[in-house]
Amino acid sequence: MTSSSAENGVRLAAGDVEVSIRPDNGCRIESLRIGGTEVLRQGERYGSFPMVPWCGRIAGGRFLNGATRRQMPVDAPPHAIHGTVRDAAWRTARADKAEAAFTYDLVEPWPYPGRVTQTFELTEDTLTLLLGVETYGDSFPAQAGWHPWFRRNLGGEDVRVDFTAAWQEERGEDHLPTGRRIDPLPGPWDDCFSMPDGVDVTLTWPGQLELRVTSPSPWVVVYDEQDAAVCVEPQSGPPNGLNTHPRLVTPIDPLEITSTWTWRRL
Repeated sequence: MTSSSAENGVRLAAGDVEVSIRPDNGCRIESLRIGGTEVLRQGERYGSFPMVPWCGRIAGGRFLNGATRRQMPVDAPPHAIHGTVRDAAWRTARADKAEAAFTYDLVEPWPYPGRVTQTFELTEDTLTLLLGVETYGDSFPAQAGWHPWFRRNLGGEDVRVDFTAAWQEERGEDHLPTGRRIDPLPGPWDDCFSMPDGVDVTLTWPGQLELRVTSPSPWVVVYDEQDAAVCVEPQSGPPNGLNTHPRLVTPIDPLEITSTWTWRRL
């Protein structure tokens, strides 16, 4: 059974839950409706988009692969931000009623050939996401993760964000981690936290919905400095991680990260 497909989009459904994906706009989740309530901030730049082949900012847009220095476009001066795929057109590899898979072949300005795969699996109370990065040739450092924009308010009280982190990456004035680990500070946040046993963050809209974001990855960025939305971003490494925590994608060792969103009505 195939999913329904609006113009340029793929729609998944399970019970009264609907997910709309836009492969033509970075393979982002355009909409997540639970019982008719939209959970994600709407707009071409919002929803929930994949961050590949890096997450957050790269200092000056530069990173090293061995002795080779690479320069990415500086699109968040003075840094490069959120990878190269969030505005690109992806290919739909498979789309069924509640599952879909998409691919994107890495091209310039990313200097290494490779493929990104993103899959979605929907049930009445979960959405499971997977990102994979593989190389067609040379090894290269990479990161992968998601940048969801959850609506701060669903028509009642503002959302509450709850989590326990082992430490917080101290953020410098340039918005990059300084390399120091500090005790977690109270918000507002635009900060990276470490959860060595895996990401586990709960968003609660009192009297309406509880949504839990989990991932086996130990890194998450929490951003709540805007009035309209809050972001909980599981990722495979910290901001500027291509320089500070490089994870090589090799022909025999692709990068994979998963995340699950689980919800219940209150």
